[in-house]
Amino acid sequence: MSPDTHSNREREAEVAVLEPDPEDAAPEDPRPEPELDPDLAARREAALSHVRKFGDPVLRTRARPVERFDAALLEEVRRMGELMIDAFGVGLAANQVGALRRLLVYRVHQQSPVAALVNPEIEWVGRELETLEEGCLSLPGVHVDVERPVNVVVTARNEHGEPITVEASGLEARVIQHEIDHLDGVLVLDRVGRSQRKEAMRALRAALDS
Repeated sequence: MSPDTHSNREREAEVAVLEPDPEDAAPEDPRPEPELDPDLAARREAALSHVRKFGDPVLRTRARPVERFDAALLEEVRRMGELMIDAFGVGLAANQVGALRRLLVYRVHQQSPVAALVNPEIEWVGRELETLEEGCLSLPGVHVDVERPVNVVVTARNEHGEPITVEASGLEARVIQHEIDHLDGVLVLDRVGRSQRKEAMRALRAALDS
């Protein structure tokens, strides 16, 4: 996810991020943005080249459960975390990098470590809903208003195979939901109305053609 989630049309902190906020990042994408340090810009471009873009069938395929917790999984988590950070994202699902495994990584705050959720399941959602803007590393140029529950409880395993429960709210809940959507083959375009989707598709075509 890109870091362009806003609250009351202001940045709350990418479901990809343009430029990381000192305190928070939000959910994945490239809009016109301030010039980056050349080294950071090169790293971001390299990271984004590994992210599958709209039209790739892997983004529409439901990922399979992870069954082995081994050194290869630890390396996959490490690599995905690095790609997410270099791309200025706040979340990344395994199928966005071509791996059909139910694995996601995220980091809402810059000072926090990267968290990994393996085989995540949403066990509970609160009644309160909120509509915020989301971007996506796999949908360059796209920013749409998506309604999601503000509070969720998610069960999963960490990269070592240990059971964990995450009680998330606000931006963290939104990023996790965005990335679980990816694991189910669902994109933010599927969660908006026809007019928003048409506008988003125009922006996406322009970004992919540039």
